[in-house]
Amino acid sequence: MSVATIRARDGAPNVALIHDWLTGMRGGEKVLEAIAALHPQSPIYTLFHFPGSVSPALESHPIHTSFLQRAPAVRRHYRRYLPLFPTAIESFDLDGYDLLISSSHCVAKGAIPGPHAYHVCYCHTPMRYAWDQRHAYFPPGRGPISLARALVLAALRTWDAGTAPRVDRFIANSRFVAARIRRYYGRDADVLAPPVDVDFFTPASDEYDRDRRKYALAVAAAVPYKRLDLAVAACAKLGIPLRIVGGGPEERRLATGAGDVQVLGRVDGEELRELYRGARCLVQPGVEDFGISAVEALACGTPVVALGSGGVRDIVVDGEHGVLYRPAGDPGALAAAIDKFERIRFNLLNLRRRAEGFAPERFVAGLQKLLAAPAALAEGIR
Repeated sequence: MSVATIRARDGAPNVALIHDWLTGMRGGEKVLEAIAALHPQSPIYTLFHFPGSVSPALESHPIHTSFLQRAPAVRRHYRRYLPLFPTAIESFDLDGYDLLISSSHCVAKGAIPGPHAYHVCYCHTPMRYAWDQRHAYFPPGRGPISLARALVLAALRTWDAGTAPRVDRFIANSRFVAARIRRYYGRDADVLAPPVDVDFFTPASDEYDRDRRKYALAVAAAVPYKRLDLAVAACAKLGIPLRIVGGGPEERRLATGAGDVQVLGRVDGEELRELYRGARCLVQPGVEDFGISAVEALACGTPVVALGSGGVRDIVVDGEHGVLYRPAGDPGALAAAIDKFERIRFNLLNLRRRAEGFAPERFVAGLQKLLAAPAALAEGIR
């Protein structure tokens, strides 16, 4: 019996969708969009929503926000309200729902289900800034501000681990995230890679012509943990132009790095597709929980040079779809990997076939299979 065939007392399934926040269409929102398409009438509960910031498909759902929606300057400084996120997500009254589906990279998985509800969490990652990447987000320091931050993060870790039992079934976006869920929550997780629009991201020709591709490309937020500084240093060492897509606080510093580097900020889909098509390779020097940009690059017939850690290992086979390297944090290792990449002949059709394995229909079929109701779900809605 599947979730779609389950009927509550009024004859219709009663499903609520939960997402951390709706402020733009990034990877998490695209996953939510695919989930929401299976439940077109279901409401979305989220900490805050900036109207018009997400797709019309998501905007068409009833959207319920928390008290943080009315917080001062929330549009510009919502991250400053992090200590209130757990209280805000717990403030929703979800007692009337039979099934909760949360899309979580922060606190959405901590929503409180009703006594008879079944909760499935699609976990993009346990919150990175509270666990193993806290020093990348918040460099260690001294003084009252650093002490207060440390206390807040400690409280978040306690809350995050303590609310894991509110989830009946975890779905991770990669084997890497499944391992993090096991480490921090003590729970097993099924693995289902997110959907990628491989019908939109397509090659410009039928073969990979290295001579006509002049630059390396990085697609990531310009924030410290993405380690785009390593891409700048490695490409400067090799004399390869670098183009960086993605806004963030590091934009100015990266733009003044050595070599031929252009920081393009945020671009629209068509421009991004053309950048993929014109790139020699996509470079990914940071640890990604999954790495949608790697799939988009492959879909456009562009190989990937990436740190051999994180979710990219579910995407790229070393030597077939690009080059994976180690150790982390070493621009020389990245430069050597790019140099190795230059000596490999890549088959565009092989790159494309790899990307097609992450098509949206594969995600939907996998999600429907994972939502096949166990006996516990049938019991939960009686």
